Amino acid sequence: MQKTEQPLTNTQLGSAASTRLVSLDALRGFDMFWILGADGLVQALNHMAPNWATHFLATQLDHVAWNGFHFYDLIFPLFVFIVGVSLVFSLTKLIQKEGRASALKRVFLRGCALYLLGIFYYGGFSKVWPNIRMTGVLPLIAAAYFFAGLAFCFLRWRGLAALYAGLLLGYWLALAWVPFPDVRPVPGGDLAITKETGFTNVAQLNLASTNLLRGVYLPGVNLANYVDQKYLPGFKWNGTWDPEGMLAVFPATAACLLGVLAGLLLQTQTVPDRRKVQWLLAGGAVAVVVGFTLNLKLPIIKSIWSSSFVVVAGGYSAILLGVFYWVVDLQQHRRWCQPLVWIGMNPITLYLACNLLNDYKLVSERLVGGDIKAFLENHLAQGSGELVVTLTSLLVAIWLARFLHMKKIFLRV
Repeated sequence: MQKTEQPLTNTQLGSAASTRLVSLDALRGFDMFWILGADGLVQALNHMAPNWATHFLATQLDHVAWNGFHFYDLIFPLFVFIVGVSLVFSLTKLIQKEGRASALKRVFLRGCALYLLGIFYYGGFSKVWPNIRMTGVLPLIAAAYFFAGLAFCFLRWRGLAALYAGLLLGYWLALAWVPFPDVRPVPGGDLAITKETGFTNVAQLNLASTNLLRGVYLPGVNLANYVDQKYLPGFKWNGTWDPEGMLAVFPATAACLLGVLAGLLLQTQTVPDRRKVQWLLAGGAVAVVVGFTLNLKLPIIKSIWSSSFVVVAGGYSAILLGVFYWVVDLQQHRRWCQPLVWIGMNPITLYLACNLLNDYKLVSERLVGGDIKAFLENHLAQGSGELVVTLTSLLVAIWLARFLHMKKIFLRV
């Protein structure tokens, strides 16, 4: 009798893998919480009553201009990591019930749907070509989910680990050794440009340059940016290149694969739960140290998803997953994180609403804007009006998350 192969897992994985992790929803909600307005709340507080503490928090809730790592630089790769963890449980259950073909179909359809939502998020077809953005946050998540999902359906954990390492090593070697033309308007000029937006117009680029560079990691002057300048169609977020550009698909897929490996760890029944937490915390700490060490050779740069950046972000993501898994699922402390669970079970819907409602300020301004905001600014403290508007926006987002949860309306990867 022929045995049916289940390539996505090894024999250590049980059939009870469909149990939903509340900690994963809470962690996803924690990640989205900052996008939906908590970051703006801190910025408004720093504007109203600046001090060393608010300044530190405001700095951490803003992206590094180029090289370095702030807390806010973790938000995007953490979400990609969570996507990887989630697909382990959803696709395992589907393959066990309907087979691998159904899982592949889901990966394809969800990947396409998420990509199209990304195009819609950045304006869809409201603008004429070439002012339509083909890349961005949701399109990159879609690509990472698609390729990591395909890998999960065909590879066991050793193959997934090898693919993760291969993608990051290959991308690093490409950035360091593949030559590319110096397309700046003044070839051979000073490499120490500082503007993170790169060049503002394609017509300014010297695409006929024969001066080749390699191993350069400056804004607009690196292999990833050159590929965008040369081959990426449509609107580019930074003028002639995009922070979620063409080559970013490879490291982003690696970030998602690390989430897949973490999901396989949580799913296995032969490792005690306490040991799972220890592995996540210890492995995450090692990854953070390794990533910052790699920064000596390969700068930590979010805008090109450098391999060192992905390793650092993956380490922090694993640590956060371990903490949430311990507190929420093992210790069963859940009341404090209920609003995060509401948010975490509807991240895509809330993200799209954030875009359509201008960070929910289209609603909050109608509630506490105008004379109310002006009164607070004039009679309480400068910046207090904006603080109240921002706080109201965040509360509107949480209310919407709760409403969708109560109505059982969910749109997620």
